Amino acid sequence: MLIATASFAAEIKPFETAAFEAAQKGGRPIVVDIAASWCPTCKAQKPIIQSLAADPAYSEMIVFEVDFDSQKDVVRSLNARMQSTLIAYDGGTETGRSVGDTKPESIGALFASALGN
Repeated sequence: MLIATASFAAEIKPFETAAFEAAQKGGRPIVVDIAASWCPTCKAQKPIIQSLAADPAYSEMIVFEVDFDSQKDVVRSLNARMQSTLIAYDGGTETGRSVGDTKPESIGALFASALGN
């Protein structure tokens, strides 16, 4: 008997330009998480992001993690100025952006915007 395995959670992975561009071209819902290891706001965002990523509603989503300190070129290319920045995309279209937000409701709304909601 074959058992189908399906992903019921968003994929969370380090940001790589080629993977990001492929996800955009493929029309995938995307959230970019720009964080720094020393940032208390980023630390507060992590469990919220992980909880949302575990929701089956976001099973097609990719969350790309950008290191604010070591990936300055990516930070600049995304027009971000601070760590704790979250950017949502529905494919290639930016649908929302937040900086310093630690409220589950508004981060959830940002995630939902990537689904076209």
